[in-house]
Amino acid sequence: MELNYKKLGDQGQPLIILHGLFGSLDNWMTLGKELSESYQVWLVDNRNHGQSPQSSEFNYPIMAEDLKEFIETHQINQPVVIGHSMGGKVAMHFASFYPSLLKKLIVVDIAPVNYPVHHAQILSAMRDVDFSIVNRRGEIDKILAEKIEEEGVRQFLLKNLYWKTKEELDWRFNFKILDETIEEISAGMHLTDPYMGDTLFVAGGKSDYITEQYYNKIFQCFPHSTIKSIAHAGHWIHADAPNEFLTFVKDFIHK
Repeated sequence: MELNYKKLGDQGQPLIILHGLFGSLDNWMTLGKELSESYQVWLVDNRNHGQSPQSSEFNYPIMAEDLKEFIETHQINQPVVIGHSMGGKVAMHFASFYPSLLKKLIVVDIAPVNYPVHHAQILSAMRDVDFSIVNRRGEIDKILAEKIEEEGVRQFLLKNLYWKTKEELDWRFNFKILDETIEEISAGMHLTDPYMGDTLFVAGGKSDYITEQYYNKIFQCFPHSTIKSIAHAGHWIHADAPNEFLTFVKDFIHK
């Protein structure tokens, strides 16, 4: 599958950044621009997200294969792969399956464990949106607000709206497939081999995605891991604490 991407910068260590569920490469544009001052940055839309192709096949092994194909197609030599949330699980699978194709791994606020489905309310709210009836962002926001209290989460979702036709809006992500596969996306990882390369896990102190109860599993799957936490950051660490996050990333790349 030919994934949509944006390349920022031409010099230095190549970095590939993978966004999370319901996201797109645009979520990382601000940080990507900063990183591009020192590195060659590839921002990538995962399948069924952003402007990458849509498919009924949606699981971590196949998305890891997408990344392998992307690296080979663009002849990217030994990138540092950064993945946030769902993108972090894609990156972890990729590192386990194809360890020779990356230099280092950075996983942002996700662990290789099974999670309860966190997104039930979000999915339920999005099911309530009938694009044949509503065609204004404000109206859609009101529908989402009935089940999603956090304005930031609603704004994150609304960024994915686009004009499917002159009169009809739609989600850029493949909502039908994401809705159908949410349990598999939330499930734990069954890696055949641990990744023996250098790995950095960055946790949000206000998030419950990486807690001490998951440390044993992290070190089991990624023995050469360092775990860092940013106390005042939530799940979207790169937005909540960009400066601290950049410092962790740069220090890890150069150590």
